[in-house]
Amino acid sequence: MADVPTAFVAPEGSYSFLEEHKPHLVTVSAMNAALYPTRISSITIRFQTKATSSVAPGLTALLGGVKDARAKEKEKEREREREKEAVGLVSNKDREREGRESISSSDNGLDEREPGDLTTLATSTQETAVNMSTVDSSVNVPGPPHFAPTTLFPPPLNSSRRRSQSSRKMQSIRTTSSSFVTRLQTMEGLSKVLGNQSGEATYLFYNASKSFIWTQIGQKGKEPLAKVTFSAFPACHDINKVTASADHLDVVIGFSTGDIIWFDPITSRYARINKQPTSSGTTSNVSHNACTSIRWVPSSVNLFVAGYADGTMVVFDRDREDGHFTPREPHGPEIVSPPLPSPGLSSKGATAAPSSGYQAATYSEWDPLSNLFVTPNPLGLGGNEKTLKNPVSHWKVSKKKILDFVFSPDVRYVAVVSEDGCLRVIDALHERLIDTYSSYFGTLTTVAWSPDGRFILTGGQDDLITIFSPSEQRVIARCQGHSSFVSNVVFDPLHCDGRTYRFGSVGEDNRLLLWDFSSGALHRPKLNSAFQNRASISSTISLGLRRRNEPSTLNLPMDGVPNMVYHPAPSRNDVSVLQPIQATSLDGDLLTRIEFTSTAVLASTRAGLLRVWSRPSAVRQAHGRDVTITS
Repeated sequence: MADVPTAFVAPEGSYSFLEEHKPHLVTVSAMNAALYPTRISSITIRFQTKATSSVAPGLTALLGGVKDARAKEKEKEREREREKEAVGLVSNKDREREGRESISSSDNGLDEREPGDLTTLATSTQETAVNMSTVDSSVNVPGPPHFAPTTLFPPPLNSSRRRSQSSRKMQSIRTTSSSFVTRLQTMEGLSKVLGNQSGEATYLFYNASKSFIWTQIGQKGKEPLAKVTFSAFPACHDINKVTASADHLDVVIGFSTGDIIWFDPITSRYARINKQPTSSGTTSNVSHNACTSIRWVPSSVNLFVAGYADGTMVVFDRDREDGHFTPREPHGPEIVSPPLPSPGLSSKGATAAPSSGYQAATYSEWDPLSNLFVTPNPLGLGGNEKTLKNPVSHWKVSKKKILDFVFSPDVRYVAVVSEDGCLRVIDALHERLIDTYSSYFGTLTTVAWSPDGRFILTGGQDDLITIFSPSEQRVIARCQGHSSFVSNVVFDPLHCDGRTYRFGSVGEDNRLLLWDFSSGALHRPKLNSAFQNRASISSTISLGLRRRNEPSTLNLPMDGVPNMVYHPAPSRNDVSVLQPIQATSLDGDLLTRIEFTSTAVLASTRAGLLRVWSRPSAVRQAHGRDVTITS
């Protein structure tokens, strides 16, 4: 085993090495590790504390305590059912009974529902899978008042909506006959282990070779809770933090074949999405390419987005079946007016403008630096719930592989990095490209958005971490500390308060770095004409003078304001340079991921080795409950 630092020191205290997790009986070849490196997903659940009794268990049974406990549990269950009925969240059986009662009442001429009953309308709208709802008014988006447009992403829903309302059929992964799932291994007595959980539990999910592994921080013994082996390589995965509870977890897994698995590890049930065609060719699918990145839409119980190796991003609904869908090709005989070329760029397929000043129409190819090519699905929007099919929408973002993407905190924008070396900011609600930023050199591999929405981080083959301000359309700073490609960068939410920000990074130099920056320490460089095009809606003063109560994400697209979509990388002299506050070198395989939980910091290698360091005790006590999900 490679030597692991027992601790590393940051300004807030010492991070102590806690434990390691290795893939159990999994052989990972160097080629497979390079193509499908390990990624981590984590979730913290708070379980109810188990009541302890001072009476011996044997005597309790003799005195009938067990029966009393069961009776109390049944009474609590009945109270929960009554509470659900009070807020309109009744079970399917109750819905059917109410439907029969409604029919019988109609037969008797007693219609209990008023024609304009808003409660009935709201319930119907919440239960339907049609994602045509308007923007939630609670989302803080500045700018002039306007009518909320029809959007792909619904407003945040009550997290109490559970899988019982899903129309999609899920199979048992234990008894499945599918050749896609080759083996399931679980810890002996897993049900008992889960039933005895109390307090807080942090679950970890990671991929290694063709296995998908579920384990827990602080777990006794080296055996994982469960391991599922597939016939394809799991390439990416994500956990739905809205629906997570002690009863079930919603996990989506993207594969090298393009397949997607919606998986609940607690109930061992799954559903297959974008299923690739069999030898008979009867199965429809959306994409044949490898799934490279996947994320649930924040605040949504059913929507997630997948990025693919062909440069597309697809919006899926977990509750819908796959439909027959063929995306349009982003080129063809469409007559357009060629845009003015950006500095340093040449417009492909565009002819020179005549001397008269009018731009000549021409047949031109789609330009991924300035446009998003959207193919809506006729079966994805509108209509009856039973007729809606996947996908919800299809985006052609780049001509190169999508490597990573992340949603803004207000779920309005998506930041995407691809193999062409560009960061793209997409207005997800209107499905249009807002800005494109070029890397200093090479491919961008990772992206993160600050918790308050003010900054975007990227890392890649230029060995740099770049800090962007999307509202000001410019690079704020570059971070120098890695001597090789940057693999992953993530904000630490416990150390981001709107004035100071903390993030961590790992790279192929096998270094784990921690960085701090404050808005007051970043000074705006000398104004450049390339960054003054949005002066009317963005501040031109130092970031340090911004008000703390300023909205998290400004209204980036604005009608009537000139917008230069493409932004070349500024020179080194135009931006500030930051250095890390902490650097730790780790021996062994190349590092691929870093993850922050409420109590620990994790780092993973390409072959699936996870290392865990516990946070300083003062940080755990002060912030441990802030990012915990309560069941």
